[in-house]
Amino acid sequence: MPDAPEPRIMISALEHYAYCPRQCALIHVEQSYEENVYTLRGTRDHHRVDDPETELRDDVRVERALPLYSEALGLTGRADVVEFDDGVPYPIEYKHGEQRRHAPGRIQLCAQALCLEEMTGRDVPAGALYHTSSHRRQEVTVTETLRADTRDVIEAVRAQLREQTVPPPVNDDRCPPCSLQRVCMPDAVDTPERRHRETDRLFTVED
Repeated sequence: MPDAPEPRIMISALEHYAYCPRQCALIHVEQSYEENVYTLRGTRDHHRVDDPETELRDDVRVERALPLYSEALGLTGRADVVEFDDGVPYPIEYKHGEQRRHAPGRIQLCAQALCLEEMTGRDVPAGALYHTSSHRRQEVTVTETLRADTRDVIEAVRAQLREQTVPPPVNDDRCPPCSLQRVCMPDAVDTPERRHRETDRLFTVED
């Protein structure tokens, strides 16, 4: 019997995994998803780039909601914006909030660049994260290190999808802004910090 084909990976799953492997598994293995204030703001901020559109701006072609794929890497997804200056693609990924170092977003952006290179046959040396609150771009150079890190994440997500594994909760500073807290239940993790909080609560006398 022939082996089952490798699962096609959504580019968005790479950002989820880079942020938290459990978050990625809950969304892409268990098909769990919930909204919170952060996801709703992100959806609102993406509204302008949700509909496919082509625009010519100062001899630069701007494509919004551009479908992406890579047969070599088994990726599929969509770029928020891609600018084509003299035929060279420049992907732009919208992110909610102020400008900050956004490592998971860099992985996502690099994956878009790899797809565009395969689709167009042109090198993609850079792209940008556009921070909607500050209305500023943070340019990301698509270095060999970032490419290698992105390929590592692709293989990790592929293994997770193939094996249908869900890592245990981590219960750290990634958890408070995550919309999947109710599903994930990070507070159920037995850590020294949690035991200390529970002990304090146990011996606190309430009025």
